[in-house]
Amino acid sequence: MSDTPFGFGLPPEEPENGDEGKQEDQQGGGGQGPFGFGLPGFGGPGGDNPLAAMFGSMNPNDLGAAFQQLGQMLSYEGGPVNWDMAKQIARQTVSQGTSDGVKDSSIGPSERTAVEEAVRLADLWLDDATSLPSGAGSAVAWSRAEWVEATLPAWKELVDPVAERVGAAMGDVLPEEMQAMAGPLIGMMRSMGGAMFGTQIGQAVGVLAGEVVGSTDIGLPLGPTGRAALLPANIEAFGKDLGVPQEEVRLYLALREAAHQRLFAHVPWLRSHLFGAVDGYARGIKVDTAKLEDVVGQFDPQNPEQLQDALQQGMFQPEDTPEQKVALARLETALALVEGWVDAVVHAAAKPRLTSADALRETLRRRRASGGPAEQTFATLIGLELRPRRLRDASRLWASLTDARGVDGRDGLWAHPDMLPTASDLDDPDGFVHREQLDFSELDKMLGEAASGSAEKPNLEKDDDSE
Repeated sequence: MSDTPFGFGLPPEEPENGDEGKQEDQQGGGGQGPFGFGLPGFGGPGGDNPLAAMFGSMNPNDLGAAFQQLGQMLSYEGGPVNWDMAKQIARQTVSQGTSDGVKDSSIGPSERTAVEEAVRLADLWLDDATSLPSGAGSAVAWSRAEWVEATLPAWKELVDPVAERVGAAMGDVLPEEMQAMAGPLIGMMRSMGGAMFGTQIGQAVGVLAGEVVGSTDIGLPLGPTGRAALLPANIEAFGKDLGVPQEEVRLYLALREAAHQRLFAHVPWLRSHLFGAVDGYARGIKVDTAKLEDVVGQFDPQNPEQLQDALQQGMFQPEDTPEQKVALARLETALALVEGWVDAVVHAAAKPRLTSADALRETLRRRRASGGPAEQTFATLIGLELRPRRLRDASRLWASLTDARGVDGRDGLWAHPDMLPTASDLDDPDGFVHREQLDFSELDKMLGEAASGSAEKPNLEKDDDSE
């Protein structure tokens, strides 16, 4: 092993067994290893070799796992996030058990049947509470590992815009005069950036898999379209100390999942609107390159957690511009409207039928207000902290709309994004409820009639000429 440390020293030569290392990793070998965060040391002063110092006390198995992960990181040539690493770490996190001490297990036939029946009954109840028809073509019970696998494509769409900015910043950390001659080194740093994000996302998604109860907990459609999904193990943990029968807990959460599915299935523009809002906010984020330089320069290979801490404690800095403020308000309002509508509709469906409806509703609200899965995930992955106050405001607004305009009038607002309440409307729900709304269906009818009249006019002129 060379005395030159990894990092700002000479770039390492291309390993001869790089392809073999990839194959081993794809076969699932190796764990997170002693790196913890999946990054090698950035080097120390003089001729010290931090990797040698770190590896000296390892047993052979740990050493092999460490080199396997190092090879995976340095050989990665994909996008801004090493998603193979993210999936591996998320599944590792799930298999090791979460904060509730319950390890993941496969779903049995009785659990699958219970979920299918709960979603079926929930859909029947929702027929009276909303004009939107059922959106769940199927109902499935997922283990935590299955949730990870099913939701990773959506996470990729959400996280890649931010990761691209951090990946570029990793290269920009080098002085400008060095960048022209340090192509391999910049490539290595971007590979490390991909591994850094892959590890962090894997950890975040793995932890989240131990908390969510369905595929729509954070207000976004993370799972496949038209498939209502519940996680029996997490539902059991959620209801453990509530003093509510497990069947009622499962049914109430099935109502929420089925309501989300109706909204996303029958409002065709909603998914792209939400994901576009996340993307718009993410692209306004700048990376604190000064802090990144400081972290890189002082990185201690025996304390890899400091790089993760840097990401979680201020690496992201939203631009204080009018455009960024608009993007933030758009995203917060969109998520609040989705969650507020679901809260109002589910309460209307559950209140007459479940004695525990009020208690379960308040439990979910407090869970979100105290920093539930949605807030933690967005804060970790894209530097965004949602304001729980908006969710209660939106729920009150939808309930007022139901009283004033009925179920059809309320749900009709989802016909077009311009008809929905804005952030200022959440501050003044009564003003929005009683404001006269533009009827887009009437406008379309008028435009259609005008177009039809224009099409008939040439025929009339032709008839006049023939006479």
